[in-house]
Amino acid sequence: MSISFILLYIMAAFYIAAGFFHFKNPKFFIKITPPYIPAPEKVNILVGVIEILLGIFLLVEKTQSLAAWGIIALLIAVFPANIYHHQLARKKGKDVTATLIRLPIQALLIYWAWCYT
Repeated sequence: MSISFILLYIMAAFYIAAGFFHFKNPKFFIKITPPYIPAPEKVNILVGVIEILLGIFLLVEKTQSLAAWGIIALLIAVFPANIYHHQLARKKGKDVTATLIRLPIQALLIYWAWCYT
């Protein structure tokens, strides 16, 4: 079993779990949704479903590349929410270390997905 194969399964599990958490803890995701996004509850459900599907499709050879491109697009689409989350934490005087570190991690996640395109 190659490292590439193992990393693919880890990535798929990560997105499936992330999608699941949109349903398990919707308040967290809705709270960090920028105010200009309409219907944040529906957007949260949509993003959760998309993450689960992309994670599953990563595991299917015929859809792996398309799923990886989908993940890249999703990461770009949700990046403003990560910035908003950082700004919100800063405004509330909370420790912003985690939200600040999360921003460049997006680039690593995009690269990781790109490896499977």
